[in-house]
Amino acid sequence: MRQLGKIHCQEINTQDDAPWVIFFHGFGADSSDLFSLGQMISTKQPVNWLFPNGILEVPIGPAWMGRAWWQIDMLEVQRAMERGEHRDFSKETSKGFFKAAEMASEMIRQMKIPWNKIILGGFSQGAMLATELYLKAPEAPAGLVIMSGTLVNQDEWTRLIPARTGKKFFLSHGQMDQVLDHKQAQKLETLFTQGGMKGALLSFRGGHEIPAQVLAKIGTYIDEVLQSES
Repeated sequence: MRQLGKIHCQEINTQDDAPWVIFFHGFGADSSDLFSLGQMISTKQPVNWLFPNGILEVPIGPAWMGRAWWQIDMLEVQRAMERGEHRDFSKETSKGFFKAAEMASEMIRQMKIPWNKIILGGFSQGAMLATELYLKAPEAPAGLVIMSGTLVNQDEWTRLIPARTGKKFFLSHGQMDQVLDHKQAQKLETLFTQGGMKGALLSFRGGHEIPAQVLAKIGTYIDEVLQSES
């Protein structure tokens, strides 16, 4: 474990001068949730991995607590699922969302790593946070990995995306995802490409998950963006 600013993190440090991949976990998980991806994702060149722990403790079951980046009304998400619908997060601009982004930005500043040696990413809520950080970074990070995320803060993201023209993104989403709508991932892909970024949505037959085919593609993506930065 390592503390950066006010955030505790798990890390895999393979080489001091290697680029860093920072993956933020989803709502109700913790820094251990994505830790195994550091061993499961294969890259041609050495990379270091950082897995931050969510800043909030949230209940996810009887006597069972998890971590989150900001509060989400999970009852409303559940009700939407029961109706066969998805909650739309595209206008999400809560104080908690911006506080999480501010604390995560400070965490990255504490690392003292050039932005072009950082790939930001995450799963679900963590992917939303990673996208916010990527678009608002003072310099373009090396890459962005969105695993089963969704469109948040739509108006501002639409305004910011053109500043990342020519940059490659990675975006994956299950076609049968009951938690976050696949159609919103398609909308996010459109915003990116219309704004000048490069990439395409990797859709897979599955739900709110990270299948092996996605992990393989992430490894390829990491190699591509780091090669372009070298």
